[in-house]
Amino acid sequence: MLSSTWNFIKRHKRKFIFAGVFVGGVYLLGKYAQRKIQEMQEREAAEYITQARRQFHFESNQRTCNMTVLSMLPTLREAIIHHLNSESLTTLLKTKPANKLEIWEDLKIISFTRSVVAVYSTCMLVVLLRVQLNIIGGYLYLDNSVTKNGTTPLAPPDVQQQYLSSIQHLLGEGLIELITVVKKAVQEVLGPVSLKQSLSLQELEQQLTQIRQLVEEGCASSKHKRLSWYMMPDEENTLASQACGLTENDVTTIKLLNETRDMLESPDFTTVLCTCLSRGFIRFLDNMSEFFRPPQGDSNPSSPPDRLTYVSLPLAKIIPIINGQIHSICSEIPSHFVQDLLLIDQVKEFAANVYETFSTPQELQK
Repeated sequence: MLSSTWNFIKRHKRKFIFAGVFVGGVYLLGKYAQRKIQEMQEREAAEYITQARRQFHFESNQRTCNMTVLSMLPTLREAIIHHLNSESLTTLLKTKPANKLEIWEDLKIISFTRSVVAVYSTCMLVVLLRVQLNIIGGYLYLDNSVTKNGTTPLAPPDVQQQYLSSIQHLLGEGLIELITVVKKAVQEVLGPVSLKQSLSLQELEQQLTQIRQLVEEGCASSKHKRLSWYMMPDEENTLASQACGLTENDVTTIKLLNETRDMLESPDFTTVLCTCLSRGFIRFLDNMSEFFRPPQGDSNPSSPPDRLTYVSLPLAKIIPIINGQIHSICSEIPSHFVQDLLLIDQVKEFAANVYETFSTPQELQK
């Protein structure tokens, strides 16, 4: 029995060797596959955790953006009112001066100018802070990432403070220049319009559209009048002010400013800003429409369906309404105007793209 078994094994020795090698290979291959699957699962889990951490940080950063916008609106409002002080004119009118008509004409220009400037500057503040805080947010994510291994921070606190202080250009020199350009456009469009002339809401919209065209076409035709200039000065001016004695933090800040400027001059940013401006002026007109409603009880069946288009007010009555709009536009209490801007999908998508760009390690971008 044993000899026959042994003879059988000898006759099929090669087959047994092959079977053994095959079984052993399958076993080793299975172990290798298990190890690779485990490594892949661990890598996917790590990537998921990293992505979740980055998503959480991004969402937290957007809430910070919203709160920062609201906190800065009173400063913006006071700056506009300071440069376009219509209150002194309204006080003067109460004294019934001899040059009453002249004061009314000045009030017309100042009231429209400050409301239009309020729309422009609020939209600019929203999108500029979105860019700045998402650039900083991206770098802070990398600084706090476990992959940094204690290397030099990309955005130390001093750099953050110096970089974010550049918003003062929009609240200062940029705002003054914007006021000058808008006031000139308002004067050209509304200067010839009589205080007694009645305007419907549709006609008011046409006047605002003409003002916007003059402001924005002027920006396109002038070297220093691009809309981005009101938010950030030219690169040459920034570098000239720090021409010597630059510290390492200064160099880092200039790098951040240049990256921001590149963003502001990109086609995507221009599209987002134009979307904000369009939404802002629509909301502005929506606010105005409340004052163009026909009197209650006016149920004349012959009235056209869209009666808002046919309700007209003398320009002299529109001026006080326009004059007060700045308080709803630049309100630190979340208003429909600001909420509309903060919730625009294009703004959210652009913010996500900026954050994605600056929160991704440079070696992964190559």
